Amino acid sequence: MAFQILINIAIAFIWMLLRDEATVLEFGIGYVVGLFILYFLRRFLKFRFYFTRVVALVKLILLFIYKLIEANIDVIRIILKPKLDIEPGIIAVPTKLETEWEVTLLSSLISLTPGTLSMYFSPDGKTIYVHAIHVPDKDKAIDEIHNSFEKAIMEVTK
Repeated sequence: MAFQILINIAIAFIWMLLRDEATVLEFGIGYVVGLFILYFLRRFLKFRFYFTRVVALVKLILLFIYKLIEANIDVIRIILKPKLDIEPGIIAVPTKLETEWEVTLLSSLISLTPGTLSMYFSPDGKTIYVHAIHVPDKDKAIDEIHNSFEKAIMEVTK
């Protein structure tokens, strides 16, 4: 991936030199041209196009922002209710993530959203124990984590 970025930057500089204009606009145009060149070369050189990871990372960031806003609204609703009718609970979330930093990222994203907290990892690192302020359906909560954060992390890293 790093090699592809360097090639793309080199193509952008070559574009600037050939156009005889050293401006940010020309560099940007050269960078986009480099993206197209690398995209079409991926068939012949058998590598994964790096920009798909960049797009997946942007999707992960946007997903986190969406979940953060959604969780804040849920916590505000709980706080503003006259009667406190919550069902707190601890759920065990098995994960398909393989590396330690992927699991750490997942647990951090879970902990950063209000109303949830990653408490403990299993010794093998394949299960995260999460405390949630309101868990009426544990299976639904686990599926939500799998289908949102875990899926997005796998798109970035694989």
